[in-house]
Amino acid sequence: MAEAVKMAPDALSSLDGLRARSDSTSSTASQGSKGKLLLRQRLSQLLMCVEDLSSDDEANEEVSRTLDEAFQLCGRFSPKDAFRLHMVTWNVATAEPPRDVISLLQLDVQPPTDVYVIGLQEVNAAPLRFLSDLLMEDSWSHMLMGTLAPRGYVKVSSVRMQGLLLLVFTKQMHLPFIRDIQTTYTRTGIFGYWGNKGGVSVRFSFYGHMLCFLNCHLAAHMNYALQRVDEFEYILDTQDFDFYNTPNIRDHKVVFWFGDLNFRIADHGMHFLRSSIESERYNLLWAKDQLLTMRKKEPFLQEFEEGPLRFKPTYKFDRNSDTYDSSGKKRKPAWTDRILWRIKPKTPPPEEEDDEKASTSTADSHEDECPIRVLQDIYTCDTSYGVSDHKPVLGVFSLELRKHYDTALVRLSPEGQWSADQDAALSYTILEDFMSSTWDWIGLYKIGFKSVLDYITFVWVKGDDLPEVLETLQVSLNKDAIPLLRGEYVLGYYSTNMQCIVGLSANFQILESKRAALEGLVSENGLKK
Repeated sequence: MAEAVKMAPDALSSLDGLRARSDSTSSTASQGSKGKLLLRQRLSQLLMCVEDLSSDDEANEEVSRTLDEAFQLCGRFSPKDAFRLHMVTWNVATAEPPRDVISLLQLDVQPPTDVYVIGLQEVNAAPLRFLSDLLMEDSWSHMLMGTLAPRGYVKVSSVRMQGLLLLVFTKQMHLPFIRDIQTTYTRTGIFGYWGNKGGVSVRFSFYGHMLCFLNCHLAAHMNYALQRVDEFEYILDTQDFDFYNTPNIRDHKVVFWFGDLNFRIADHGMHFLRSSIESERYNLLWAKDQLLTMRKKEPFLQEFEEGPLRFKPTYKFDRNSDTYDSSGKKRKPAWTDRILWRIKPKTPPPEEEDDEKASTSTADSHEDECPIRVLQDIYTCDTSYGVSDHKPVLGVFSLELRKHYDTALVRLSPEGQWSADQDAALSYTILEDFMSSTWDWIGLYKIGFKSVLDYITFVWVKGDDLPEVLETLQVSLNKDAIPLLRGEYVLGYYSTNMQCIVGLSANFQILESKRAALEGLVSENGLKK
């Protein structure tokens, strides 16, 4: 049998206001009660020690020990790290992207965003345009990558179903800790055979916490509220993933549901709607918002949370203006574009007589050790963009969590000085056992790279045998594949099975080659041509 020929990684891939808060450990009154009881007991002991406090060294030691235990318990139930998540949902109505998205992405904020999740609906999917987008990046992806890459953000994943597009970007430093990436989609248009409506999702593990982002475009028009609910429930029930611990959307620790959900404001007349909006008395419209109404009726929707609607309804506007629909149809304004989230409910303990067994066998015991909290800092729309008849909606969140891990799976290092005048060597060490493969590869990336496949060159890992943990191996790159000009680069180890980068080297310099001047790439004074 002929030996399989390894293809380039990109060829392989082508085959394949009020701060709202959620807490994965305290969504009910009973959650975390055992930890609080332990803490209360330690503090009671401390008070007893203080009452008996004297100059006795033993008493002082008891106070110190009890304080240490109390503070350790406090630290155990308090997340240690906070990450800024910036989400955008926008029905772009087949328009081309605007030139400037600094406001949309809040690129000047401090501290900077850690993860961007951008969901678009009605991206131009005309047959010829859609075919061209399959061969090259669509204009929206191209614009977003071109904007974010120079600022150090890399596209982690994307998924498209006709006009639905979902993109995830992160800082380079987080790449080795975003693992087990998978995408999927569900059609709901024309009885499930057409993808103009439906949902696309990206799921991944973020420092060990399972997150899922679901971008939906649901059925339109005022009278189809129940159909929208049915479509969403169908998407939740049918989308599945190839992971034993999170086979379905609702198995993830946090789910973000967003998009053009198309829920309308019922009953109110046009005059009342517009006068309430002009006076910014948005609360007068909440009681008739279809999604808020449905959330009171449908138990599965009650698991989702949403910040208060304290911004203008985002549909329908005249293009390139802040004026609501002035055409003959005069569609009523509505909050069609929304961002909600769901924290996985805590599994109730099994009803067993053996209390000790029940307390140690619950599936959530590990989650209690590593909780995650979702706090919404911003929920608004950006009315400065007018290319569509929808205004984009922004949701900025703080994800507070305790990391399950903070060490990459692979350590990488360039050996010696690199230039195109000689072959270069690099070493890599497997730090933890994972699903490594002889199809894994190591890419050379120029700093500011746009995506995992935006490498300068790559080399396959050693293919004789899978390496042992802590075994260091060395591979080399041919000098002809190394850039001629000086620049800053990084090495990345890509896991084919995990579909992500699991290790990055430190940034390093490639020196200018002597061949650069010979080939006319630099002038006599050393400047690039």
